[in-house]
Amino acid sequence: MAQVPQQIKVAVDAVVFGYENQQLFVLLIKQRYGQLKDRWALPGGFVLNKETLKSAVNRELKEETGVSTSYLEQLYTFGDDVERDPRAHVVSVSYFGLVRPSSMRLRPTGDAKDAKWFKLSHKPDLAFDHNKIVQIAHQRLQAKLHYRPIGFQLLKSTFPFSDLENLYSTILGHDIDRRNFRKRMLTLGIVEETDKKVSIGRGRPANLFKFNKSNYTRLEKSGTILNLYLA
Repeated sequence: MAQVPQQIKVAVDAVVFGYENQQLFVLLIKQRYGQLKDRWALPGGFVLNKETLKSAVNRELKEETGVSTSYLEQLYTFGDDVERDPRAHVVSVSYFGLVRPSSMRLRPTGDAKDAKWFKLSHKPDLAFDHNKIVQIAHQRLQAKLHYRPIGFQLLKSTFPFSDLENLYSTILGHDIDRRNFRKRMLTLGIVEETDKKVSIGRGRPANLFKFNKSNYTRLEKSGTILNLYLA
């Protein structure tokens, strides 16, 4: 029996989360062309010949939104639904990343008619299967907070400890045990106090903290499990 030439296309999609003022955001683009014109979707597109997946997702993210991020992790491959994309049989390799929205200027070009940060809790219904991709990315982010300090990507280099607590509570969607969380972070040496202070409200100036990357790297190499008691 003659074999039909394979016509499957490979794409990449990026779920980029941002955090500002105790709100979690997701970066979306508005489709400029095609059957799904004017629908909101994740930044992404087809992988070019001889292009790596990581290069493709970074290129598409930069082209469609103007955003780049130092933290971009492969999430999942979506392809079980052969009709997930009306244009063709497309398998998408998804990634998720973290940035501070205020540090980025959005510059949509190419296939993107517009680019915008949406509160995760108020995002529009997305094109393709991108609602599912965002949901899985959020679940991965929530899970990783328990054992990897990736949340620091969403904070300034120095911050009040309350900002870190609020960040974790926001992403997880529930309150955390703040006393145990603070104790664990300081005991492990992942966070260290600086000699800088900041005024918050009418109270006394609060000490600022920073992420101690070298201590975390040492703990990671030693195999230490970073159970942060977030429940």
